[in-house]
Amino acid sequence: MNRFEKAVYECMRPTAELLDRTTSPLQRAILLNWWRHVHLEGAGEFETIVAPDMMVEHPVYRVTWGANPAVIEGKDGVLAFYNSVGDAVLWHSDDRIAVGDWGVADEITFHQLARGADLQAIGYEVEQPDRLYHVSSRQAFIWPYDEHARLAGEHLYEDKTSLQIEEVDPAEAITPARVREIHREQLAELEAERGENFWVLA
Repeated sequence: MNRFEKAVYECMRPTAELLDRTTSPLQRAILLNWWRHVHLEGAGEFETIVAPDMMVEHPVYRVTWGANPAVIEGKDGVLAFYNSVGDAVLWHSDDRIAVGDWGVADEITFHQLARGADLQAIGYEVEQPDRLYHVSSRQAFIWPYDEHARLAGEHLYEDKTSLQIEEVDPAEAITPARVREIHREQLAELEAERGENFWVLA
């Protein structure tokens, strides 16, 4: 297991630790929705993310990645956003996560493994479109939820002063297919441990 694969496996540990310390039923449901969402997104199962038991009818995303900040509204817009990310490998680390009745706040290091062309398309300055790069930056993820523990949006704010870009040998990299496999494995474990509809507020 290389460093990237290990990081993907470990990315939800801070969420699990916070859930263990959380007693509010609403806040626990919010954290479980968040946890499931991350694995569904990593697995490429975007339609399930926007299902009525996971997301409000009209979500609003505010995204400040790269050079082109965007506001994305509605489920069709959210699906288009997820599908536009390209064949990238995404994960996060170094969480400072908190939960409240309003939602989740998490300051993280957000990581991407992607081709230069895909990074250039969202405004990152990399030299070679055909090379593979690891991009990381500190970001604030603020996800509002409604009173039924359904996601109402994502507000993603990048600290551009923390941006780091390194070229990666493709032989060291983890593939998008392998990331999807890991997230499906983790999701199956979560469902087996937590039971049917574990993310739904009772």
